[in-house]
Amino acid sequence: MPGSRRIADGAETVSAAIRDAIRAEALARGFDAVGFAEAALADSARTGLAEFLARGYHGEMAWMASRAEQRGDPRALWDEARTVVVLGMNYGATIGPSTSDTGVVSVYARGRDYHDTVKKRLKALARWIVERWPSELKVFVDTAPVMEKPLAQQAGIGWQGKHTNLVSRDFGSWLFLGEIYLSIALEPDAAESDHCGSCRACLDACPTQAFPAPYRLDARRCISYLTIEHKGVIPAELRPLIGNRIYGCDDCLAACPWNKYARATTEPDFLPRAALTAPRLAELAGLDDAAFRQLFAGTSIKRIGRDRFLRNVLIAIGNSGEPALAEVACSLLDDPSALVRAAAVSAFGALARSEAAQAATARLRREADPLVREEWRHLQLTIPAKAGTHSSDARAVEA
Repeated sequence: MPGSRRIADGAETVSAAIRDAIRAEALARGFDAVGFAEAALADSARTGLAEFLARGYHGEMAWMASRAEQRGDPRALWDEARTVVVLGMNYGATIGPSTSDTGVVSVYARGRDYHDTVKKRLKALARWIVERWPSELKVFVDTAPVMEKPLAQQAGIGWQGKHTNLVSRDFGSWLFLGEIYLSIALEPDAAESDHCGSCRACLDACPTQAFPAPYRLDARRCISYLTIEHKGVIPAELRPLIGNRIYGCDDCLAACPWNKYARATTEPDFLPRAALTAPRLAELAGLDDAAFRQLFAGTSIKRIGRDRFLRNVLIAIGNSGEPALAEVACSLLDDPSALVRAAAVSAFGALARSEAAQAATARLRREADPLVREEWRHLQLTIPAKAGTHSSDARAVEA
């Protein structure tokens, strides 16, 4: 169990002084939460990770399994690690209403890519530490095999709620995390206890029922996973449940009652861009690769690429119930990307059912990609084409 290490009594005062100095400097540099943990994880964290991987809950995230040993043990990642400084930055924001013709971007992705902001600040703090206490250290922000939420709980910053995300008594569900691994052994802070009690608000809020049990997430059903990590066609049965979420999902986070203590961020990099607060689906669907890169430069969204993003936009269009957006979906039936074409078929079929079914036979004759062909065949099976005259819309999509 973590906490087995004990600083010698003669060094405890020095350890406390170092911790206090680092904590004060971190807060002065814009971090909102700071805690110290031993560079070791509880057996329960490793067991939970092993079960998560064994059940296949990680889906296509093969990187989780390939570095599981390092993920489950900070010293397997870096054998000189003795202390982990866990740091949090508040990104809380107001989640406003949306309309059927706009998309919803997860709060964390509406501003500058947090990886850049947090890592820059971590490196500056690390330089400050080394100048005063010469030693080896390493910094991490999300992209390395670090189980940051269990470490944050051990460092007293918060606890892993039933939605598996970190919950803070001061910031609710809205903390970005980063870590500095130190080769200096410092006395750890007291771990935070679980304060979820009997509440299951986060579990009940999930549109896709991605939680098979409290504290267990099946990422394969999670909208954040589906719209960001999943690279292929999203399963048909899950598409209607995604609604108009085009990048990530905040539902389980936003439902947490502890958010009553949250506060809006004052960090300029995390403030939402106007273009990402309530983006029009029709405008997003018209993005080519260059326009996509320009619009999302410096954001987390850019990393999934234009094709995956348009797949998400088209699912939202299909769920919109807006007949006027059928033409937008139709315009992407010949997109160079098979992933986009497949999503366009689904969206067009949802908004203009009979016209799409009537066009399926002609489209199948010239479509080579098996995934897109499957979408057209699905339309033929579920929406039989009517005999007789074709509408002008049907003739257009057949062309």
